[in-house]
Amino acid sequence: MSEFASPRAVFQRVIDGVTARCTEALPRLYAEDAVIVPPFAGDASRLEGREALREHFARLGSLPVEMTARNVVVHQTADPEVIVAEFEYAGRNTETGRDFVVPNIVVLRVRKGRIVESRDYAHHSVLEAALA
Repeated sequence: MSEFASPRAVFQRVIDGVTARCTEALPRLYAEDAVIVPPFAGDASRLEGREALREHFARLGSLPVEMTARNVVVHQTADPEVIVAEFEYAGRNTETGRDFVVPNIVVLRVRKGRIVESRDYAHHSVLEAALA
């Protein structure tokens, strides 16, 4: 039995941290050299390393949004380090009152309880529109 958190448990900590806006705790879920690639957001959105993630999550803390994660489905893969998660962030812009739903698929690789790689297929334009 492993002493490290499972990929599923780490993923749950991520979505719990995002929705609770625990911006200081979130980077600790990632390896020092983690790579996060959001293919639908463009090359400029690629994040490499925990410091880049710290900056990324700090911006999340300043957004005028409230969110919950819903319709979460986690798929195990043949690779014990990798899961595929489908979910939505349902939220509200706290300044405008505008509601939004951001569909997501995440392919997550967790090694020794830390995220080492993630491909985040989020519908970023929905969030951008909700913040406009």
